[in-house]
Amino acid sequence: MRTAADVHKSGAMASKHKLIAAAALAALATPALAQPIDRAVQARIDRILKRTPLIDGHNDLPWALREDHGSRVEGLESGTDRRDPPLMTDMARLRAGRVGGQFWSVYISGTLTGDEAIRTTVEQIDTARRIIGAYPQHLELASTADDMVRIHRAGRIGSLLGVEGGRQMGGSMAALRQFYNLGVRYMTLTHNQTTEWADAGTDEPKHDGLSPFGIEVVREMNRLGMLVDLSHVSPAVMRDAIAATRAPVIFSHSDVSALNPHPRNVPDDVLRLLPANGGVVMVTFVPQFLSAQTWAWSRNRSGEEARLKALYPQTKAQVDAGLKSWEAANPRPEVHVPAVADHIEHIVRVAGHDHVGIGGDLDGISTTVVGLDSADDYPNLFAELIRRGWSDANLAKLAGGNILRALRRAETVAASMNGQPASMATLEPPPAQ
Repeated sequence: MRTAADVHKSGAMASKHKLIAAAALAALATPALAQPIDRAVQARIDRILKRTPLIDGHNDLPWALREDHGSRVEGLESGTDRRDPPLMTDMARLRAGRVGGQFWSVYISGTLTGDEAIRTTVEQIDTARRIIGAYPQHLELASTADDMVRIHRAGRIGSLLGVEGGRQMGGSMAALRQFYNLGVRYMTLTHNQTTEWADAGTDEPKHDGLSPFGIEVVREMNRLGMLVDLSHVSPAVMRDAIAATRAPVIFSHSDVSALNPHPRNVPDDVLRLLPANGGVVMVTFVPQFLSAQTWAWSRNRSGEEARLKALYPQTKAQVDAGLKSWEAANPRPEVHVPAVADHIEHIVRVAGHDHVGIGGDLDGISTTVVGLDSADDYPNLFAELIRRGWSDANLAKLAGGNILRALRRAETVAASMNGQPASMATLEPPPAQ
């Protein structure tokens, strides 16, 4: 990933801070939909989500707290804590959004490596677990699919953890195992950077997919019962991982290439592999991934920013003023809820209703979909799909049925590998320069 405007959570943390602050403020001022959801439709959504938990695959609240709020977890109860910059997620909004389960992203910058990456990941696991511990009336840590169902039936939000980038394990299988012991139930094989063993979709490839060590990581994740997450990776890694794994894969927050050929999206030939694998693509709310027009706008904005920086290398104020003027003359195209539904329905056409879910990426994105601006807005997406004629059974699969099935299968595979020894594979040292 090259710029904060094109792909979320870049290594340029200062730029991301400013973008998210602006976007969050805009989101608070934007109405979710022109018309409220019809009462009968809302009642139908509530019935579905009472039976089946709505499980979101990716929420970056732990990193948002670290980056902008000193990792402080207090004040997330009622939605009245007006932080600067604001957040997209709190307990009141999760409840209003009918969320029944959440994978909390344990993200760190993919530029961190080795022991520093492991330490920072542990700090982020600590933040996620402190969020869960601070709100026991709303959240409960889960370890299994059955836990998620039990917690939902008890009226709380089941909480799992997901590590967002294979570099976070620092090349250590022991670290991967300890992440699992701390509650991590998926790991994204890369973030935006190609790693020592896997190619990212937004960086120069080095391995033509997964290296032998990368294949070993997938197998060890199978042994543990940790889902292999293929968001962020190159198509070659997607194919290699699906060929290597014994358990379903997931894409915790991705959209589809056929509707927008963004490198973060999933091509149709990979979607066609999912029925045999059992995997799930959890459609995300990132406007640049959903809309080719918004992606083009982001690229053009990045180009203008680079031009201004070259023109005014010592005058940040002139760069900021020039960029503000450019944005006024070239407003960002809005993306609305139907665009998310379009990506969901494309996955259904290619792979089937059993292979789609939701992974909003809230609190990790710099701009939002109108109508899906924060954690209280999920019913707007269900209302759109109901308008398109979706059945209750298929809405339940989308909400959480599919990801629960994938997690249960991963648990079954792990049980079948119980007698296998832990992997002691190590990374090959980099070649001498």
